[in-house]
Amino acid sequence: MTSLNDIRATFLGFFETNDHRVVDSSPLVPRNDPTLMFTNSGMVQFKNVFTGVEHRDYVRATTAQKCVRAGGKHNDLDNVGYTARHHTFFEMLGNFSFGDYFKEAAIPFAWDLITKEFGISKDRLLVTVYHTDDEAAQIWKTYAGLPDERIIRIPTSDNFWQMGPTGPCGPCTEIFYDHGDHIPGGPPGSPDEDGDRFIEIWNLVFMQYEQFEDGTRRELGAQSIDTGMGLERIGALLQGKHDNYDTDLMRALIEACAHATSSDPDGPGRIHHRVIADHLRSTSFLIADGVMPSNEGRGYVLRRIMRRAMRHAHLLGAKDPVMYRLVPALVMQMGQAYPELGRAQPLIEETLKLEESRFRETLDRGLRLLDEELAHLPDRADLPGAAAFKLYDTYGFPLDLTQDALRERGRAVDVAGFDAAMAEQKAKARAAWAGSGETADAALWFDIAERDGTTEFLGYDTETAEGQIRAIVLGGAEVPEASAGDSVLIVLNQTPFYAEAGGQVGDSGVLRTDTGVARITDTRKTAGVFIHVADVTEGRIATGTGAELRVNHDRRSAIRANHSATHLLHEALREALGEHVAQRGSLNAPDRLRFDFSHSKAMTPEELVRVEAEVNAFIRQNSKVETRIMTPDDARAIGAQALFGEKYGDEVRVVSMGEAPTGKGLNGRTWSIELCGGTHVRQTGDIGLFVTLGESASSAGVRRIEALTGQAAFDHLAGQDRKLAEVAAVLKARPEDAPDRVRALLDERKALQAEVADLRRKIALGGGSGAEGGEVPRTVNGVTFLAQVLDGVPGRDLPGLIDALKARVGSGAVLLISEADGKAAVAAGVTTDLTGRLSAVDIARAAVEALGGKGGGGRPDMAQGGAKSAENAAAAIAAAEAALKG
Repeated sequence: MTSLNDIRATFLGFFETNDHRVVDSSPLVPRNDPTLMFTNSGMVQFKNVFTGVEHRDYVRATTAQKCVRAGGKHNDLDNVGYTARHHTFFEMLGNFSFGDYFKEAAIPFAWDLITKEFGISKDRLLVTVYHTDDEAAQIWKTYAGLPDERIIRIPTSDNFWQMGPTGPCGPCTEIFYDHGDHIPGGPPGSPDEDGDRFIEIWNLVFMQYEQFEDGTRRELGAQSIDTGMGLERIGALLQGKHDNYDTDLMRALIEACAHATSSDPDGPGRIHHRVIADHLRSTSFLIADGVMPSNEGRGYVLRRIMRRAMRHAHLLGAKDPVMYRLVPALVMQMGQAYPELGRAQPLIEETLKLEESRFRETLDRGLRLLDEELAHLPDRADLPGAAAFKLYDTYGFPLDLTQDALRERGRAVDVAGFDAAMAEQKAKARAAWAGSGETADAALWFDIAERDGTTEFLGYDTETAEGQIRAIVLGGAEVPEASAGDSVLIVLNQTPFYAEAGGQVGDSGVLRTDTGVARITDTRKTAGVFIHVADVTEGRIATGTGAELRVNHDRRSAIRANHSATHLLHEALREALGEHVAQRGSLNAPDRLRFDFSHSKAMTPEELVRVEAEVNAFIRQNSKVETRIMTPDDARAIGAQALFGEKYGDEVRVVSMGEAPTGKGLNGRTWSIELCGGTHVRQTGDIGLFVTLGESASSAGVRRIEALTGQAAFDHLAGQDRKLAEVAAVLKARPEDAPDRVRALLDERKALQAEVADLRRKIALGGGSGAEGGEVPRTVNGVTFLAQVLDGVPGRDLPGLIDALKARVGSGAVLLISEADGKAAVAAGVTTDLTGRLSAVDIARAAVEALGGKGGGGRPDMAQGGAKSAENAAAAIAAAEAALKG
């Protein structure tokens, strides 16, 4: 049987032999399209090439692109597991031409691959073309030998592709496979086309025209090809299956799930296994590409997918987390084609285990609530929106998870009611993704890069340089010059200014020409162009002129010390906590560093001390910081750590520092090796000193350490020493004796507090102040009643006094009112023999209300309350007496 891995390799190999560049799959988080939440087709990474704002060193490409459709417009989540061909994660095989070949070659490529390489009978194939595309129809007829009745002309938008309302567009041709007349369904374009007999296996898009706002079109000067063939769908066909989930890869994951849950893969839990197998792929690949579960954006969609799979594991009877145990099976199936899976395996397993453990804690309670709500509804009635919202708000059930649970019971949710109940939360959860980071005017920077070339960065070796001003942008448009007072964006042919990336902030400094000066406040990068954010402070600057560039040395030095420290910190955390630790974000600023890392629980004080000590040990080692340029594969082979989700080119910069008896790298003794494009110190000793400020949670499964280095760390410790010296002076002790002296004072204070409390108790029991009603018991409504007003006794001490006074009176009621710490406290008690007809709660509430307070509560024999002041104590005692009288 031909495996999906073989099919993928055959597809890529076929086009590689036909002069196509095999391009790696881009990450699932798009880098060049802010309108997309996830990469959902093969053409996404080539969008700027197709629109002409970017050019590459090849005109033909082929890819196996990982895709996710589980959020936004492209959302197949609800159907996954229940149909034969819906997935949240899938692979799209494609070949692309950028102004090179067109229909005359694209159609023969497709036909030869399908009929010769894959061996599919041409008698089972038919195609669709756009109804006016005579050229494509003729090629199918002459090259493939298809008769007219198997070339179906479609007049609808199904066979006409558009990137948007304006821009590139063109007709499509789709290839269909006929599964035979024993399967219900008709050919495309017929009333029965939604049946399963005729299945689309490949779509070829001909980017032939440019469309304008008035609806007119003209032929593109560089016509291009974009094709897409789902690996799972063609795999099912070649393996003689009619269901994508019966392919070898999906079947292996389903059987792994069945083994982990001790259940039959084809039994009553069949749907559950299919959902888990699909969602295992999407969640694992998303985590490998840098997405972590959260309550917004991409992380929210990831969490929804996770929880849907985890609920299906629960329905299979799993009592413990399951999904993380399936990751090795996934890596075995797909790790060779996608090495990032293997590299991220520890993080994927840790994240899935943590998320499932947390979710299982609330799943049972949520499902019980759902059962309780359904028990009160008529058969088949929809679940009220308010109940669905309660599930979401209290138990973290996304709406689609509730709908999925109800679907199996033949019910639905009142979605309108749900929307009304959670408008504010839903607005947050479904807020449009802000984008992938590219600026809205990216085309401008691509134009500049095409015209003038990208910016060469010189800042690894120098902080001063000369460059030529290539472009000045003011108010979103290029201008030839700028004058004092203008805030502009400046592009140069080369620069020592580092552009913000990888957590390291952009450089600042000064640009000086013969005619003017500009203060650079930040540096960014788009399309290979370094963008210097600047304010012109003197004279004028103009394009085409030379400029002297000087980076702020002190600021750069502090930034690179912090950046190098994060590398040492990363390795120290892996040593202390385990290999699952991976960088999840960082900030390397001049005044501090922040490092986010994957870990499921808070660090202990001992772990934090150990990590800090280890970083400082390698700083004192003062080893050389070395950088090398390598291929990504070679870098990983020597143990270099990469930032998950980061897209690396053919060459990467590898930064290594520190020496250890047993380490990694070419010599086996290097402490830290990471892929990094930032600036670093020359020797670890240049970091000076490392001090942690604290450790905290950043998000689910992610911890954060904030720290200082160099002068900032020294200043922080010096400030701590000054504070300690001040404390020691007040204590009249040496600084080293201050902790013991403070502990002694605290013990003394505690003893004095106990003594004062005891004295107050004795005073109260001995008669108190006698004011406002005195301490002499009286009889009220046949009940002995003792009321006292105390001074300085806190509310926490009143219950003990109440018990003592109840013992004194034997049978009766007691009321105490005390003012301490600027507020009044009230306590009331009733002896046990009277609680059947009297309640201390009623007495306390009456007194509290008379004092101007509210409430008061407790038990029939003991109750308490409070107010702002005891000024009206006499009225409070009178109110209590009235309560006794009934």
